[in-house]
Amino acid sequence: MATVEGRISHSPMTSEERRVIFASSLGTVFEWYDFYLAGSLAIYISRTFFSGVNPTAAFIFTLLGFAAGFAVRPFGAIVFGRLGDMVGRKYTFLVTIVIMGLSTFVVGLLPGYGTIGIAAPVLFIAMRLLQGLALGGEYGGAATYVAEHAPANKRGAWTAWIQTTATLGLFISLLVILIVRSSVGEETFGAWGWRVPFLVSIVLLGVSVWIRLKLHESPVFERIKAEGKTSKAPLTEAFGQWKNLKIVLLALFGLTAGQAVVWYTGQFYTLFFLTQTLKVDGTSANIMVAVALLIGTPFFLFFGSLSDKIGRKPIIMAGCLIAALSYFPLFHALAHYANPTLEAATLKAPISVIANQDECSFQFNPVGTAKFTNSCDIAKSALSKSGLNYENVAAPAGTIAQIKVGDTLVDTYDGKAADAKAKGAAFDKTLAGTLKSAGYPAKADPALINWPMAIVILTIMMIFVTMVYGPIAAMLVEMFPARIRYTSMSLPYHIGNGWFGGFLPATAFAIVAAKGNIFSGLWYPIVIALVTFVIGMLFVKETRGSAVYDSD
Repeated sequence: MATVEGRISHSPMTSEERRVIFASSLGTVFEWYDFYLAGSLAIYISRTFFSGVNPTAAFIFTLLGFAAGFAVRPFGAIVFGRLGDMVGRKYTFLVTIVIMGLSTFVVGLLPGYGTIGIAAPVLFIAMRLLQGLALGGEYGGAATYVAEHAPANKRGAWTAWIQTTATLGLFISLLVILIVRSSVGEETFGAWGWRVPFLVSIVLLGVSVWIRLKLHESPVFERIKAEGKTSKAPLTEAFGQWKNLKIVLLALFGLTAGQAVVWYTGQFYTLFFLTQTLKVDGTSANIMVAVALLIGTPFFLFFGSLSDKIGRKPIIMAGCLIAALSYFPLFHALAHYANPTLEAATLKAPISVIANQDECSFQFNPVGTAKFTNSCDIAKSALSKSGLNYENVAAPAGTIAQIKVGDTLVDTYDGKAADAKAKGAAFDKTLAGTLKSAGYPAKADPALINWPMAIVILTIMMIFVTMVYGPIAAMLVEMFPARIRYTSMSLPYHIGNGWFGGFLPATAFAIVAAKGNIFSGLWYPIVIALVTFVIGMLFVKETRGSAVYDSD
């Protein structure tokens, strides 16, 4: 860890310092905007690029395509982190934004599955991989660049602006989507209008490149370069020496893993939960989340500044713990206020799947190739697509699975039978009628949504996000020596956010599908947040006041 030193400033921010923060933050906002479009428009992407498989598998496949961008982020961190430590911070994250902008623009032009077949999902995944590589190099560069300009007593406050960029990027993406959707209408938006937000990225790319070309190199990097202290092998130095690797591992498991799942639960899983499980229409769900983001965003700056006074660690640890302890009641409350009809039907007419559980397979197939042919799979698939709670009840081997809705039994069928298609149509019609009679809504009634309370709940979860995310850039920068900082801090950040966080939606939905409880997916972020809390409290040291330049 860097030695304690650094410039202390009590004077107002200069125009040059404001330019550093503005240029770094604005470019990063646009990168996050590009990156999150795939998540916000998952339904339309699944229909366009993955229409060759059943709708349930297509949506999960799309989520995994979204997660693919997260999966490669650590590799982007390694590639661009190494360049950033050897060549410089400025030029490296200039390259990353060009890659991000162009790959996003291409997604807006890609033909669908109906036009080019399997090449459509393959090309979409390829663009997501390029986006992930770019983002893997972007965040570490922007955070390092700003922190290396900041006075020691304002590092949390300055880097907190970088922490707002992911939320602002998501907010702008939701705003653009809402504007385009309302302008062209729902039918046109579903047909081609969803592509417009992707195409807009080419304009944002031009603005970002123009702004970043005006920046100067980080003073810390210029100093170590002038003194001949840049690392010749940053990867070896960062991960091949135990003194540095130990800090990387602590940063991952004691900070970024928990931060990541809290972040993605509060800003992304809530959106999927509203639209896919609670059946709130996309426009309403986007507005709710956007309002919560708008209300919560200033708290990034609040907690970043607070970390300059009381330390980074206590704020991050408190955020992980409070989030883990409150997710179940908060999501239950969200279901109550967003779709009270669904909640009432679940209590009045609970659903069970009566089947031999040994015959039930994992419900969602990640690569979209599964055929749900046995009766248990057919039952669970039908209920999961509808976002319904159900209990698993054991039945003797060899029996055809049944769905019990209240006191009514609905027989399923053998998907391998010769007349399976006809039986499937009859089953779908019977189940739909039974659910409707039992009071289960096909979608949330807009007139019954309690908007104020839903937004309050979403905002509370957004506050958790700001607690864990606001101070973390300053803490990660302060944990590592300047010569290998870009590489060292980028990898744990992007493994935490790219893997632990990025796979949260797909993993949580898979857990829900297997267990039958719409809230069971929350165990994933809760367990990881608690693990991070324990490791962080026991082993991670406070970094407030540490230097950004190490004389060693």
